[in-house]
Amino acid sequence: MKELICIACPNGCRLTVDEKTNAVSGNKCLRGEKFALKEITCPTRSLTSTIATVFDDCPVISVKTDGEIPKDKIFSVMKELKKIKVEKRLKIGDIVIANVADANVNIVATKNM
Repeated sequence: MKELICIACPNGCRLTVDEKTNAVSGNKCLRGEKFALKEITCPTRSLTSTIATVFDDCPVISVKTDGEIPKDKIFSVMKELKKIKVEKRLKIGDIVIANVADANVNIVATKNM
């Protein structure tokens, strides 16, 4: 049995998952069951961070993934972000790194420069 706290909605249900049968209990909505099953098979997260730039008026720019990445790739993605220095002005949604760490998601700007 594995215990989780659901983050799929504001309820924050305390879930119990039987890993042998994939039975989920404690969820108040269907999103909780879906979250629990995904969390025990392939947990993923969105990632937000900043990247350095060459501009004095904007030394860093905020970025995020445009989808979720497997939790075990978070540190690989962060290593790639540390290597980057933005040299052109970006707008919200511009892709900074495509297919980061082979995770099938892009790093996109979340701020206009």
